[in-house]
Amino acid sequence: MRILMAGAGATGGYFGARLAQAGQDVTFLVRERRYQQLQASGLVLQTPQGTETLQPQLAQASSLTCHYDLIIVTVKSFALDQVMEDIAPAVGPETLIMPILNGLRHIATLQQRFGEDKVIGGLCKINATLGDNGEVIQMTPLHQLYYGALDGHNDARLQRVDAALRDCQVDTRFSDNIMDELWEKWLLLSTLGAVCCLARGNTQQILTSRGGEALLQGVFSEILSVITAEGYQTRPAATARILELLSDPATPMTSSMYRDLIQGFDIEADQVIGDLLLRAKRHSLATPLLNAVDVNLQVYLQQR
Repeated sequence: MRILMAGAGATGGYFGARLAQAGQDVTFLVRERRYQQLQASGLVLQTPQGTETLQPQLAQASSLTCHYDLIIVTVKSFALDQVMEDIAPAVGPETLIMPILNGLRHIATLQQRFGEDKVIGGLCKINATLGDNGEVIQMTPLHQLYYGALDGHNDARLQRVDAALRDCQVDTRFSDNIMDELWEKWLLLSTLGAVCCLARGNTQQILTSRGGEALLQGVFSEILSVITAEGYQTRPAATARILELLSDPATPMTSSMYRDLIQGFDIEADQVIGDLLLRAKRHSLATPLLNAVDVNLQVYLQQR
């Protein structure tokens, strides 16, 4: 299977590297600066087990001339419009597109551009970031990759995807209920991003502060009410596990949006929080805490 990894940041770099190491035909679609960096230094993985370096196959948008079987999109959500332009020459009649982006808005955007039959569900769970020299730093052993048909019908095309991904040295989950997994990932990451960005700290600092636990639980409840109104079929055991994970004061957690914010980078405010508010408005739901978070993030973006 010919795989195009759109992006070679922390997520794309890590999972693309694991696929390449497993013998898959992987090409990384990258911008000029990242292209030069990877050409010079290789793709460096720093994991809890040690440091690994590989020489990846690279491409830039102008050099794409053939179709790929699977395109995995791993960029930040605010870069999606440009990436759709970039990958268009690589999309053929049999191509499947698997986005690993935060939120859910990107699914409809990709379907509108390339067709509903082209887009499958995907998400990852990994604690990773890019180092100062472009190395991919995996901060904990967690490295899960979920995928499946959005309608739950994992046909022969999805079976071929699973065959390519399942032996790539990561924890893969071939799901027949990927939409619930996507809703629950959004519940986790948006709650985490909201409280960390608003409080400017990690969950341990928040939970040990006066009112911190009430803030986290209040944000969680608002988000759960929104996604339930939007069609999430609540799985009580799953949502309870998410809240328990977030509420553990012994485990300091932060989100990628918070890490981007404290470094002064662009953030996925509209895709992670803003879209929830739009959906809440559709159902006339009161979400005062989410509104406070959204105002906070908008002011940050204005001041960048």
